[in-house]
Amino acid sequence: MLGDSLTRQGYRLVEYGEKTDLLVLNTCSVTENAEKDCRYAVRKTLRHSPHAFVAVTGCYAQTGAAQLQTVPGIDLIVGTQFKMNLPDYLPAPTQLRKQPEPELRHSRTIDREDFVLPGTAYSDSTRALLKIQDGCDFMCSFCLIPFARGRERSRVADDVLREARELAIHGYRELVLTGVNIGQYSYQGMELVDLLQALEAIPEVVRIRISSIEPTTIPERLLQHMAASTKVCHYLHFPLQSGDDGILHAMNRRYDVREYEALVGQALALMPDLGLGTDLMVGFPGEDEQAFANTMRMAGRLPFSYFHVFSYSSRPGTPAARFEPQTPPAVIRQRSKTLAELSRTKALAFYQQQIGRTVSVLFEQGERDGFRTGTTANFTRVAVPADAVAAGSIHPVTITGIMDGLAYGHLASPSVEPTYRPLL
Repeated sequence: MLGDSLTRQGYRLVEYGEKTDLLVLNTCSVTENAEKDCRYAVRKTLRHSPHAFVAVTGCYAQTGAAQLQTVPGIDLIVGTQFKMNLPDYLPAPTQLRKQPEPELRHSRTIDREDFVLPGTAYSDSTRALLKIQDGCDFMCSFCLIPFARGRERSRVADDVLREARELAIHGYRELVLTGVNIGQYSYQGMELVDLLQALEAIPEVVRIRISSIEPTTIPERLLQHMAASTKVCHYLHFPLQSGDDGILHAMNRRYDVREYEALVGQALALMPDLGLGTDLMVGFPGEDEQAFANTMRMAGRLPFSYFHVFSYSSRPGTPAARFEPQTPPAVIRQRSKTLAELSRTKALAFYQQQIGRTVSVLFEQGERDGFRTGTTANFTRVAVPADAVAAGSIHPVTITGIMDGLAYGHLASPSVEPTYRPLL
């Protein structure tokens, strides 16, 4: 949406790394590396565009404004509260000038009120991200997000539906619902399932995908609706973080191993074709060999199609930063490698289960070695000869084999969408 707003004000978007007059960095602060990446991006840009006006926004601009004020070359720092208004704080394109010191637009207190978002978030993908919620009240002991993004608040439903209609009419075949804690969506009595039903009622909307969602915010009603829906993808990504109850308690997670496993079983009973992903954190303070072994066993026995592995990094201001004992970096690296290898094994097994199935695939932009790739509803990546399909189209594909992290197949007939609308 920031890019769309800037374009309307006369700016022209260029690829990152090209010469530019304006650099807008939308930062993260979840890990220490994200902050280092921010500083590196500023330095890299100013090497090839020394007169570029640099504006920094996002999570790090909220939690690390004081540190950013010391970074040479930054001209504007916009905290989370004012992020969507960033274009209003910029000079006209012809009047951009480096500043002697950065201007700060920041508030320690972020509004808890429901919100609307200006414009529509178009992208180059065949899938569109549709933000419905922001902020989090869960206060996990390792996490800075409640401080960076504020308390839970939901987007005004009419505004969500407006953007969804515009995206669908523009040609996007899949809407991906995003937010910090989307399972907590609540607007004037409308919960997440109600919002899904309203989105499904838009004729042009073909697919709806739920992004990462907290396990304790997934009621049986949501699973039942997903199972019965013809538009909501049979895909869930809900973070586990650890397979050890002691570590989960120290993390201030709101479930234990038994409850998590029960939720997985419930979801699979309703949707046997479910694509299931998760997040796992390695090296949380106090994670001894037994705790890690518990995580390995749980990750191995549950039918995940993949998991993202994150190395714990101490974030100043979080309770976990004071926990002991801290796990040595070398141990964290080895455990991360072990879990990553298990994830590859799980992904291979999941893909092998797809062989012989005929599935609906949404094809994306670009080609790879003469093939065009796309995704199924359960997030299997599928490739067919590029000349057989167009970007943005949806076709049934019979999967015949797997190689290099992709499923390969051939078109089945007839097309799922004979009235395909191309991306504009």
